[in-house]
Amino acid sequence: MSKDRETIAAISTPLGEGAIGIVRVSGSLAFAIANKVFRDPSGQRQRELKPWGVRYGSIVDCETGEHVDEALAVAMPAPHSFTREDVVEFSCHGGVAVLTRVLETVIKCGARLAEPGEFTKRAFLAGRIDLSQAEAVIDVIRAKTDSARRLALANLRGELSTRVGRIRDNVLVLLAHIEASIDFPDEDIGVLEVKDMTERAQESVSELNELVRTGMSSRVYRDGVSVVLAGRPNVGKSSLFNALVGKMRAIVTDIPGTTRDVIDDWTTIKGVPIRLVDTAGMRKTRDLIEKLGVEAANQQAEEADLVVAVIDGSRPICDEDRDMLLQVMDKSGVVAVNKCDLESEVEEGSLIPHAGDKRILRMSAKTGEGINELEQALADLAVAEITGACENPVMANLRQLEALENAMRSMEESAHALSNSVSPDLAAIDMYEALFWLDQITGRSASEDLMEKIFSEFCIGK
Repeated sequence: MSKDRETIAAISTPLGEGAIGIVRVSGSLAFAIANKVFRDPSGQRQRELKPWGVRYGSIVDCETGEHVDEALAVAMPAPHSFTREDVVEFSCHGGVAVLTRVLETVIKCGARLAEPGEFTKRAFLAGRIDLSQAEAVIDVIRAKTDSARRLALANLRGELSTRVGRIRDNVLVLLAHIEASIDFPDEDIGVLEVKDMTERAQESVSELNELVRTGMSSRVYRDGVSVVLAGRPNVGKSSLFNALVGKMRAIVTDIPGTTRDVIDDWTTIKGVPIRLVDTAGMRKTRDLIEKLGVEAANQQAEEADLVVAVIDGSRPICDEDRDMLLQVMDKSGVVAVNKCDLESEVEEGSLIPHAGDKRILRMSAKTGEGINELEQALADLAVAEITGACENPVMANLRQLEALENAMRSMEESAHALSNSVSPDLAAIDMYEALFWLDQITGRSASEDLMEKIFSEFCIGK
């Protein structure tokens, strides 16, 4: 029996203590294995499974007769299952020892341990989902925010596949007309004029460009952005950090230089996952430890997607403030004038020459005033300035974005050839190249090595 036809089994829930854990079995022997290991609650009599019914019973070692666990069993006959194979799922008690023992019992009776992502791979090979939908499964699991979950779920339902399919159909129509004009040059068979073919090719370029742009935008919701709080010592960076992450994560004192190392945490701001970084105060110092912290702060600010330049609004702007603002001048972000609950000593006019294009916001990390405006500004910058604002974003990973960009370049070459009266058969070469890259997204032309790489990133049991 080939590897893809073997019956596989795995624990499909995270290992650890929990109320319920699931052992999944898929393949032609799934029901036969269930008949061997699943008994009535007494453990004495065979418990017949009903398709799509839930049965309560006992898992029994088929060799020793040992009672392993109580469980609920669900039978899902092919082709109406995730893998389009016969599937049985045992809902057991959610402990590591018991789930491992149930899995061992199932394997004894003829299954083998599933490889990472093998259940999803079988769903792909059976034609239930395409490759982009398979990759959406892992995006749903790893979603850090509700926005990321919605985008990943849309792909699981075929959003990216549908949009790629429309472009592919348009390219196929163009190729059909080109092939017809080559094979039947003297026949009147309604072949598109070169001008029409050029326009349709350019339409595909525009659609691909939009997909790339929206795919880049969606990466913000999936991968998040890094936001660094920068400023001289004792301006309230750590208080602002705690206010944004919603908990006491950084130590706050009135002593300048309290934060000497990089502190970071993940939070969600307006649906965007943010890696927020608190840094040591930027200033010249002879203290070796503090100096190392300042160097780390400078490096974090350089590598960040966004910078929040924090100013103490209760004190006049000083040379250290100006030096910090100059250092982050070219970074996208905002200037946060903190401590607005105190009497202000900073006028916006004194900041404008040093702020660059950054928006200046007043706030108080102590009272919460202005925090919501800061969060909205960071979310807007994350989506709009880093990746380009767009409507109806589609989730796309790096592999898919690369394929889309390659397809777009091929169609650009094809449209250019057609508009410059180059022989249509040469333009067709670029169209075939575009088709190849589009099919890489859905899996029509994906190699076995590529599929192995993709599915190896899944957890075992999915």
